[in-house]
Amino acid sequence: MSRVADITRNTKETKISLKLDLDGTGKAVLNSGVGFFNHMLDGFARHGLFDLKVEVDGDLEVDDHHTIEDTGIVLGTAIKEAVGDKRGIKRYGSCILPMDEVLVLCAVDLSGRPYFSWDYTFTADRVGDMSTEMVKEFFYAISYTAGMNLHIKVLTGGNNHHVAEAMFKAFAKALDAATMYDERITDVLSTKGSL
Repeated sequence: MSRVADITRNTKETKISLKLDLDGTGKAVLNSGVGFFNHMLDGFARHGLFDLKVEVDGDLEVDDHHTIEDTGIVLGTAIKEAVGDKRGIKRYGSCILPMDEVLVLCAVDLSGRPYFSWDYTFTADRVGDMSTEMVKEFFYAISYTAGMNLHIKVLTGGNNHHVAEAMFKAFAKALDAATMYDERITDVLSTKGSL
């Protein structure tokens, strides 16, 4: 069964087309207009083994807020659509990911109920051409549109580039684990019978 979503979202602030294949090989074609954000999305695709195509025309003359937040909205929507009815998947995934001096924990529950928990304050306003405050907004948008429980905790901080990159990669690994099939799960992994 193909687990692919192709989403388009157009507003007065952004025009976004995004294609996600949960069962890909880590290929990414990215044009968000924000170089560091492209780098983060590439790490997400590569380490989650997702195929990801993102094209964004955003109001970068204002700032990077709408471009990054709206991409999170569209990616969350794509995750929700691609995962389908969730029959047979593990539902939960987590990763503690080291990146040099940094250690980040990410845990995901594809529960259908959005909840976002975040525990970090960046020590710089920007990394490259991306506002560091937008990392939190991006993951918040994903959690709410995908209907997932998403927890991100920095266990050991350090270089801001390393922290952001560890977050994106840990999220990728946790999401990959949560969306994996387990042959022992013949229905939906919930006492309610649905997610």
